[in-house]
Amino acid sequence: MRREIRPAIVLVVALTLITGLVYPLTITGIAGVVFPDQAQGSLVTRNGQVIGSSLIGQSFTSDKYFHGRPSATLGPDPADPSKTTSVPYNAAASSGSNLGPTSKSLIERVQGYVDRLKQENSSQPVPIDLVTASGSGLDPDISPAAAEFQVPRVAKARSLSEDQVRRLVADHTEGRWLGVLGEPRVNVLALNLALDDLGAAQ
Repeated sequence: MRREIRPAIVLVVALTLITGLVYPLTITGIAGVVFPDQAQGSLVTRNGQVIGSSLIGQSFTSDKYFHGRPSATLGPDPADPSKTTSVPYNAAASSGSNLGPTSKSLIERVQGYVDRLKQENSSQPVPIDLVTASGSGLDPDISPAAAEFQVPRVAKARSLSEDQVRRLVADHTEGRWLGVLGEPRVNVLALNLALDDLGAAQ
């Protein structure tokens, strides 16, 4: 009996050390050397202060900034911890809304976004990513069409020409990875930081 139990225990302990300690530490060490920025969370700093991550969206509400996708993430309700409330871009609770296309609540929410955005820019169709949340609720990017839709508002709020803002959007539009994977996208935080830099330079 002991002959069977002892090797089993030794194997469990050895595999636990290898797969639970040695392997993760080795991979973390290699990642820190080969991809130091990504290993640290792709953090974005400004004047020595961490202001966000290029991988996690933020809530921008001012007309002077481009807005990201709606976020469906939730967090504890301060008034009643047993309940949840909307906490946009809550990285501790990454999730979509889980509402299907026949959900009345989802339809009303999307229609509300569309109506508000139509008041902002009635000359263009509203891009779908400005009225629907991503599966994670943390998407840091918007489509070039979503950025273009917001150009008139941002230009007006900052007293810039629309051509200036469009050039900035074009400069911050990333193409498909390796030319084939994914879709063209614009990182909202990077674009808004460039807007601030443009304003400071004038």
